[in-house]
Amino acid sequence: MKPKIINFGSMNIDYVYSVGHIPGPGETVAAVSNHNFAGGKGLNQSIALARASAGGIEVVHAGMVGTDGGFLVDMLRTEGVDVSDIEISPIRTGHAIIQVDKSGQNCITVCGGANRTLTVEYVDSVYARRPDASMALVQNETNLAPYILKKAAIHGMKTVLNPSPMDDGVDEELLGLASIVIINEHEGAQITCRDDPDEILRYMAANYPKAVTVLTLGERGSWLQYSGVRFFQEAYKVPVVDTTAAGDTFTGYLLAGILLGESYTDAMNAAARAAALAVAAKGAAASIPRVEKLN
Repeated sequence: MKPKIINFGSMNIDYVYSVGHIPGPGETVAAVSNHNFAGGKGLNQSIALARASAGGIEVVHAGMVGTDGGFLVDMLRTEGVDVSDIEISPIRTGHAIIQVDKSGQNCITVCGGANRTLTVEYVDSVYARRPDASMALVQNETNLAPYILKKAAIHGMKTVLNPSPMDDGVDEELLGLASIVIINEHEGAQITCRDDPDEILRYMAANYPKAVTVLTLGERGSWLQYSGVRFFQEAYKVPVVDTTAAGDTFTGYLLAGILLGESYTDAMNAAARAAALAVAAKGAAASIPRVEKLN
């Protein structure tokens, strides 16, 4: 039987604007160009999981879209993701305003929309239909993340938290519910009030000793620690075009490797290679590589 992951994930319409530089407070800049893409951390991560596993994992995407988000569901379905649990909300589909500067760095503003209309009854119904799932994944673009992880643990599933974007809801309770926590350096600093990667990892080990912590540092690589063990994964150097989906690509490939029984070192290496390919292409979901491109 294939391993199965349920991703209670966001689905967004991304409005991407290319700019000369990211504007500061009170500053207005003219966009060089703009494009619309399918996005949302949840959608990106489901696609990354599907592309990383090439059918070896059953990826179930659960969540809500508005009536304007049908093309997002179609995209997931085309990738082989199980979308039978996605429901239509009367609220507009979530969306993001993304500014990408000429160096490829981005600034993102997210509006949750339908992503934040999940109900306890809906979550319970998804778990009831998927008793054989082995892992549940949440980001912080949907509501009910603590409830989703609590129920997953009750069902004996591994729980994965990617607490992005950060807000007051990312607290000790939520972090303590995750068996795997995936954070970037900015999220790590906000959680721990520390800037140094070593200090961030020490804080996570002291406060959440049972969790696997993954700390990504962009072009400076990434760390994984668990049970007193820590190792570093170098980033692969490529020309940067757009960093929008790099973190989601990394997350999807890492979790796919874990679900398929790979070692943490092999899964981290594949995740780093995939993320490098993602930053070398434009767009969010469109930039996520298929696993054959890693060879």
